[in-house]
Amino acid sequence: MEDCEWVLVKEPTDRDIWNPSLKYGEESSSLRPLEIRFNEAAKHWTDALPIGNGRLGAMVWGGVSSEILNLNEDTLWTGTPGDYTNPEAPKSLAEVRKLVDNGQYAEATEAAVQLTDNSPDVYQLLGDIKLEFDDSHGTFQEEKYERVLDLDTATVKVNYSVGDVEFAREYFASNPDQVIAAKVSANRPGCLTFTLSMDSKMHHHTYVSGNNQIIMEGSCPGKRKPPKVDTNDNPKGIQFTAILDLQISGGSGNLQVLDNRRFRVEHCDWAIILLVASSSFNGPFIKPVDSKRDPKSECSSMLNSIKKFSYSELYARHLDDYQKLFHRVSLQLSKSSDSDAKESGRVSTADRVKSFKTDEDPSLVELLFQYGRYLLIACSRPGTQPANLQGIWNYMLEPPWDCAPHLNINLQMNYWPALSCNLKECQEPLFDYTTSLSLCGCKTAKVNYEASGWVAHQVSDIWAKTSPDRGQAVWALWQMGGAWICTHLWEHYTYTLDKAFLANKTYPLLEGCTSFLLDWLIEGRGGYLETNPSTSPEHAFIAPDGKAASVSYSSTMDMSIIKEVFSDIVSAAEVLGKSDDDLIKRVLKAQPHLCSTRIARDGSIMEWAQDFEDPEIHHRHVSHLFGLFPGHTISVRGTPALCKAADYTLYKRGEEGPGWSTTWKAALWARLHESEHAYRMVKHLFDLVDPDHEANFEGGLYSNLFTAHPPFQIDANFGFSAAVAEMLVQSTMRDLYLLPALPRDKWLNGCVKGLKARGGVTVSICWNEGNLHEFGLWSNGQTSTKRLHYRGRTVATKILTGKVYTFNKQLNCVKTYALF
Repeated sequence: MEDCEWVLVKEPTDRDIWNPSLKYGEESSSLRPLEIRFNEAAKHWTDALPIGNGRLGAMVWGGVSSEILNLNEDTLWTGTPGDYTNPEAPKSLAEVRKLVDNGQYAEATEAAVQLTDNSPDVYQLLGDIKLEFDDSHGTFQEEKYERVLDLDTATVKVNYSVGDVEFAREYFASNPDQVIAAKVSANRPGCLTFTLSMDSKMHHHTYVSGNNQIIMEGSCPGKRKPPKVDTNDNPKGIQFTAILDLQISGGSGNLQVLDNRRFRVEHCDWAIILLVASSSFNGPFIKPVDSKRDPKSECSSMLNSIKKFSYSELYARHLDDYQKLFHRVSLQLSKSSDSDAKESGRVSTADRVKSFKTDEDPSLVELLFQYGRYLLIACSRPGTQPANLQGIWNYMLEPPWDCAPHLNINLQMNYWPALSCNLKECQEPLFDYTTSLSLCGCKTAKVNYEASGWVAHQVSDIWAKTSPDRGQAVWALWQMGGAWICTHLWEHYTYTLDKAFLANKTYPLLEGCTSFLLDWLIEGRGGYLETNPSTSPEHAFIAPDGKAASVSYSSTMDMSIIKEVFSDIVSAAEVLGKSDDDLIKRVLKAQPHLCSTRIARDGSIMEWAQDFEDPEIHHRHVSHLFGLFPGHTISVRGTPALCKAADYTLYKRGEEGPGWSTTWKAALWARLHESEHAYRMVKHLFDLVDPDHEANFEGGLYSNLFTAHPPFQIDANFGFSAAVAEMLVQSTMRDLYLLPALPRDKWLNGCVKGLKARGGVTVSICWNEGNLHEFGLWSNGQTSTKRLHYRGRTVATKILTGKVYTFNKQLNCVKTYALF
């Protein structure tokens, strides 16, 4: 053993468990690394590269003479806990309902403004780290510059040369040690000279502490800027602290303090920068003025706890933590049998996006698919806040749409890939947030609607706001936000079969949501139960009297979500032995009286309870198709007539729209098993957005692969990953569909490993020349029987816990072996 080296063997992940006989992609994968590449420094914020550990985030610009890192901490918001009730709402509600019953929809729309409330609070920024280098960096060799985000290691690297000196910078955000770390170095001794500082647009002050730390202390505004009204003129907002720790090479270099705010480093070999940050936020129900948290003390403790680790050890701990999640899924795609992946060399990712319209490079689809998974890991971890409208990355005091969680599609889409793409832990912040919403939502339901249970509307914030937004009813008044999130709770069980989670988390939240929905439904036309008032998010119609309106009754989306929630709680009760509960009996009694999804005169799915004229047939929302995706009340096997109508609805809606609309449509087409249309939406997203003229674009990608509304919204990054997974694998608790929407002529050969399916099953598939070659299934949950579907053929198979099953293209089992 003396001549042997010890080698660290990492714990195998889900992608490693199954080894196909078809080796496509294994040899070529090293030739197309999962990298977002630039050959120049960032000129716009959407050129910068994101890193994050769930709570802390940074955007790396990579300037040579002047480097900037924009910093975020996910609890920095304006405001204080609010009162999300309106005692006058019941009176206004009665008025609106009467107008709707009389068919006066325009008047109801106008009156419904009385039911709206205040705007949410606003996500803020932390600040910037700035490194300014000496004058020699003004003559760097541009042709050798590179800035790369490596998704495999969650690391940003910047490399450039000045004369014969090579400089390197490395950045990562560690989850286990809650630190953003950077290493700056040169390949020749004594060549590193720079000034280091930290600043913020927030109210703050910075000062040097000791010989190697800069401390920044600041506060968020106690209220957002108007139009939010607050009776307290100057409440105390969330307080924050960030500490920047600097270490330089021993035995060389000189460190000076400038004006008690900055460091000057001269002639060192390397420097290591560590950034920790914390805030006084102590949950959505505690006012910042009453918080007992001390962010400065917490930051000091965090730094002290990591001082026992070297930089290499910090990096190793980061890598181990991150790769346990990221390495669960792999994807390789090829458009032809002889098109081996080629080395991209120094081609920038932006140039690859530009050329996608003509070369349709499948490896760029792989990259964007995995980028969505990377971003979810980077901005949503157990114990953090849920991913907001920009994940955690924001550089503005007044960001677009406040960076607030929008519950009428955007927040939910953020978590679409969590289950199918094997990142279930990353969904935990959504469920913790849902608990907070339920507590505030109980008060809103009781006071505003005189109902039991809990409700949440279209937009929220860190304080778990549950009242309607401020403004017009077309976007502000929508009572189904919390109900939609509740469907995620049941989906979590269907994928994981975690009965304890179902009993302790899912069922109590579903109970409260269902109680509200039962009270919200009122007996209406033809003996049906109705929602009134009702909107289809952000879309208006032309009423029979020719007037524009947005408020009516029983929109298709309302009813689709209610059906889904009712089905979910009935199923959950069956698993938990609660089917005899009074609440379940009420649900079973109500279900037959819910209006079915209807087909309009033109053959499309009706968006409202009546076949109103649609003034904007290409509207960005496709809310009335919720039952198809992410819901389950419309399916290819179960409701073919509705699927035909959904097909026409998507055709009529068109392909244009913001990024999130594009990826939703891709997932919808995939559910219809329409591979050509699903791929057209995938391709549609690959449109390089010019940040100087972004108003000229609909959807698309920025050069750092952030998705555009525009401006930047992160939801489509997540929606893209979910849509691609849906093209490759679809499932119910009993059924598994293999390659249901594979664009065979575009991704002729490929292999995906580690996707998740409902019923606790992990799925890996390889295909060749557009045809299924073999696939592997395994379960660490419970023994189950699955119906396997591929191109019209169905085969039933039993999957035993702890066994791996490999099937050939004839769907015959060829080997079975135990999990290691």
